Amino acid sequence: MFSRVNVDRVSLVIVDQIKGLIREGKLRPGDRLPTERELCQRFGVSRVPVREALRVLEATGLATVRVGARGGGYLTSPTAERLGEGLSDLLSLSPLTAANVTEARMIVELGILPLVVERATADDITELYDLIEAGGTALQDGTYTMEMSAAFHIRVADSAHNPAISMLVRGFHGPLLMSLEKAMEIAPAMGRLGIDEHLKLVDAIRFRDLAAAETVLREHLHRTARRVEHTRLD
Repeated sequence: MFSRVNVDRVSLVIVDQIKGLIREGKLRPGDRLPTERELCQRFGVSRVPVREALRVLEATGLATVRVGARGGGYLTSPTAERLGEGLSDLLSLSPLTAANVTEARMIVELGILPLVVERATADDITELYDLIEAGGTALQDGTYTMEMSAAFHIRVADSAHNPAISMLVRGFHGPLLMSLEKAMEIAPAMGRLGIDEHLKLVDAIRFRDLAAAETVLREHLHRTARRVEHTRLD
């Protein structure tokens, strides 16, 4: 299945070949890759690029390297969290403003809300209420953080029960958190209002009231947008 390579940065060529075989269905999660020695022979390269290729595959969540008698490289399915980390790093290192992030949130979060209202389960609703209660308690004792707010919005997205949406929103976690922190710096007293809006949003989702949910979320996001206008994330 593998072709010999003889170009610069051969480790990336090896990675591309393995990814191609995964896309074609010739390799699947759980499959054990050939040994390092066998891979070297099949690709016609030394152990250095083979080991580097395995590190790249492991870093991207496509493989895991085990040790021991049954050790070696095994293909895995990348999780939403792992894939999201890469996207989050790219977004976090880009010259974004908090306003840029909030505009994107309006498109994404309002866009997925119909699915959330339609598909949210009783467990989803319970967990969202739990997050709100925990946030309220933290606000009272002075331990509330924007990480708690970000976790709420991510959990709302998960209630759409679409792995692509969860992956997208989790990948946006870094910029989302930074924009929320900027908003809190500008108006630290708004935490109580934010939690109240979270509660109204979950109430609307529970009653399958899309219009009410959209009204609450739109005002919630517009208020954040007004606070962070022209504010950079750095």
